[in-house]
Amino acid sequence: MGTTRTTDSTATTEKRTDDETVPAQAVATEKETDAAAVPEDAEDIEGADQGQELDQDAPAPPGTAGVAAGAGAVVAAGLGLASVTGTWLGTLMAERQTLMGQINLQAGKATDQISAMYGTPWHTTALVNGVFAVLAALVAAVVLTRPRATWVRAVAWGGLALGVLGLLISAGMYLDLFGSMPTIPKGTRPGA
Repeated sequence: MGTTRTTDSTATTEKRTDDETVPAQAVATEKETDAAAVPEDAEDIEGADQGQELDQDAPAPPGTAGVAAGAGAVVAAGLGLASVTGTWLGTLMAERQTLMGQINLQAGKATDQISAMYGTPWHTTALVNGVFAVLAALVAAVVLTRPRATWVRAVAWGGLALGVLGLLISAGMYLDLFGSMPTIPKGTRPGA
């Protein structure tokens, strides 16, 4: 009943069983199947190990955690940039300090006009920019605490760098390292 037909080495071997034609590979013996399966399993295991190693560097699957990390990195970079370039809030606070200095001068309460009109607003701007710099560094550090996608880490590192730079600039402004407080020359003081 069973007829086996074999052609050249590249052709398929067929086995005829009760009027059905079945490829020889499908009716291979159990011994051949086991021998063929072992190398494939070994390759699968090696591939899985390599895949796991690659997955560590692969981006996280999309989800709320990935979106939050990306948003945090962008916020950190934005805060860092704001700390370096200045903010509307810093300008507003400096103008408020200038106005308060003018009011104190008119009321006769300010003893140092230059400090009231120049120094205090300058230091207020430095403090506000310093707060933005610290926030940028903190947000970037939080984002960098876990493995993230490459672009998220890059943006977070940029935010951290800008935050540190903003903090250094703010400290220099507050401590008058970039320029000393203006003074009135001794020969032009009233009453001298």
